[in-house]
Amino acid sequence: MSQWAVVTGASSGIGKAIAQQLASEGMNLVLTSRRRPELASASVQIEWISLDLEQPDAPQRLFEFTQSNSIQPDLLVNNAGFGVYGEFRKMDLARQLAMVQVNCAAVVGLTGVYLPGMVGRGKGDILIVASTASFQAVPYQSTYAATKAFDLIFAEGIAEEVARFGVRVCALCPGQTKSEFQEIANEPIPKGMSIHSAEEVARIGLEALRSGKHHVICGFSNRMGMELQRLAPRRLVTKISERMFRP
Repeated sequence: MSQWAVVTGASSGIGKAIAQQLASEGMNLVLTSRRRPELASASVQIEWISLDLEQPDAPQRLFEFTQSNSIQPDLLVNNAGFGVYGEFRKMDLARQLAMVQVNCAAVVGLTGVYLPGMVGRGKGDILIVASTASFQAVPYQSTYAATKAFDLIFAEGIAEEVARFGVRVCALCPGQTKSEFQEIANEPIPKGMSIHSAEEVARIGLEALRSGKHHVICGFSNRMGMELQRLAPRRLVTKISERMFRP
């Protein structure tokens, strides 16, 4: 029986790389994005729906789309998300609230509509794309870091709830990644930070999910950084981040 994956934010970056890898493995795909993705695969079935996850009804609309096409996803990839960079008080509040909707509410909504079916079938996987920003406050990206902290904690909690039912959940925590994200967020990349390709991040995330990990941090230097900062006072970590990212 053919398997299906639902991937949000699949037109570029990590989402596209994940979709491409899944297609190369023979999984059929339901892709959501604002613009149609271009994947180099003719061997699998690909369905695409233009969806704006800033709209609260988007998760239900996607669920109804898959239901109407008799698709029961074996894998849900909650990848869609965005960030903005700058001083919070100077940024558009509506944009900040839209970020919370996409990065948090849509993740909860999509997980909520697809998880019961996975539990009922006794199998299924959910990959939630978080960030290394999940582990600390990041001045000038305060809302973004908070949304990704939400994604990490949500993923780890749900993972423990459903493990006994044969469902795996993992939070993928990439650091700096070559994608459109920085361009859209207008985010600077501090000197000395390692940068990974979207393809590498996709591979790491899918491998971690399949091995039963509840979260994975991409890259040795990022993992070491996250471990070392646990030893430092939170205020100190935030102060260092402020100096790194100050406009």
